[in-house]
Amino acid sequence: MVKRIRDAISQHQEFVNLMLQDEVLQQKIQEVSECCIECLQNGHKILLCGNGGSASDAQHIAAELSGRYLIDRPPLFAEALHVNTSYLTAVANDYNFDHVYARAVEAKGFQGDVLIALSTSGKSPNVLKAVQVAKDRGLITVGMTGRGNNPLLNLSNFHIAIPSDYTPNIQEGHIMVGHILCEIIEATIFGASNKD
Repeated sequence: MVKRIRDAISQHQEFVNLMLQDEVLQQKIQEVSECCIECLQNGHKILLCGNGGSASDAQHIAAELSGRYLIDRPPLFAEALHVNTSYLTAVANDYNFDHVYARAVEAKGFQGDVLIALSTSGKSPNVLKAVQVAKDRGLITVGMTGRGNNPLLNLSNFHIAIPSDYTPNIQEGHIMVGHILCEIIEATIFGASNKD
């Protein structure tokens, strides 16, 4: 068991080193952070969506922005689109689960907002429909996936590709990127150092 634990930690370390060497990934994170900062500074909001672990990551990132990340400061408008379970189950029941995020974007998304869509495969139908509706409504779209060509990559204005095909690593990469975005956004908007 100890060997399995060490192997898992070692594999994670190798994966993080891949992220550290990936200059394209780092450039995309910078571009997305700048986009989110401009969105929030102009009075717009950040919406997020995903399924399963990606839904958890979406909710986690939204909480860091709307609550606080590392410093005490005013809240920022960020919302994960799955948190209203009555809405989610009603739309899934009355229409189809593929439409749960698209309809939420129709109701809540406006030009100048940002939609961050998380999908490890980049193929989730409900996430893809949400991104298409967001683009039609003038939102800026950010797709977060694993590596390789996928529909979300081709549909999004910005694409953050985690350099892995292994779902746990992709999810670990997504939350790491989410934390980096939160740190940059918070420090830039509020002009304070996040490092104590």
